[in-house]
Amino acid sequence: MHLYSVIIPVYNRPDEVRDLLRSLVCQNNRKFEVIIVEDGSAKDCRTIVEDFSVELPIKYLWQPNSGPGPARNAGAHEAGGEWLIFFDSDCIIPPNYFVELDEALKKIQFDAYGGPDKAHKDFSKIQKAIDYSMTSFLTTGGIRGGQQSFEKFKPRSFNMGMKRSLFDQVGGFSPLRFGEDIDMSLKLEKAGAKSVLVAGAFVYHKRRVSFKTFFKQVFNSGVARIILNKLHPKSLRIVHLLPSAFVLFHVILCFMVIIKPVLAYILLLFPVIIFLDSSFKTKNPITGVLAIISSYVQLTGYGVGFLKAWCQHYVLKKEINYAFRDNFYK
Repeated sequence: MHLYSVIIPVYNRPDEVRDLLRSLVCQNNRKFEVIIVEDGSAKDCRTIVEDFSVELPIKYLWQPNSGPGPARNAGAHEAGGEWLIFFDSDCIIPPNYFVELDEALKKIQFDAYGGPDKAHKDFSKIQKAIDYSMTSFLTTGGIRGGQQSFEKFKPRSFNMGMKRSLFDQVGGFSPLRFGEDIDMSLKLEKAGAKSVLVAGAFVYHKRRVSFKTFFKQVFNSGVARIILNKLHPKSLRIVHLLPSAFVLFHVILCFMVIIKPVLAYILLLFPVIIFLDSSFKTKNPITGVLAIISSYVQLTGYGVGFLKAWCQHYVLKKEINYAFRDNFYK
């Protein structure tokens, strides 16, 4: 029996799977099996998986498109490991990942864990800028960057692991198209499981390659937060309201600038701070400029998605479509 079963849902991303599998071949600890679950992709990665079958103990599954949660569940059904490790297909795994995980398991007892994500040196400037906005304490990064946040730590599915027995106990992932990882973390919390951050078990996360697709991602995350609060009452925290407050503040301030133009200086404060901080951390002023854009995209996209879902659900009383992809309400 393998100690770890690595489960990777895939949807139309064969090139990313190649990079991910290549990084798994280079692991210094090889006590794992790999399960690729093709979730109804038009561009499948079967041939790529076959190319790595000599170097890795790997299984390939195909299912009609059902979303990332059911795909992970299908992989877990075929897994033989004591621990189930979930990666997103756009991740690259550093060579010492499983060494770090082994060390953490020796030092402390826990039932589930999550690890942070970082930008690889070879990522594009836009990817590095998006990584900054998703990990910076100045936006809503929090735990994703390996730092403590305003809320209790909750593992995210791009880099998440749990005991097989715990996965079975909570019934696996839900069919949510977005927010399914937070839903899982909330179920683990209700089950009394101990979840920890293993800082050394980080991944390189490519995320989105354009601001347009990034906006869609964070917009859907904002919508998903309302759905999660419906499924898990009282899970909504003040920190989740901050992007919406950011949007409303800027709308009000823009109107006020018409009356008092001097207030325009306030609008410059946030982008200046973001530019200085991101330029220092990435050591590149061009990435610093792009980080201003990505930070506004992230906060605005999430905030608008949250506000739209809140109005449609709580004001217009529309029924939520929990398995949404593009249409959020029935």
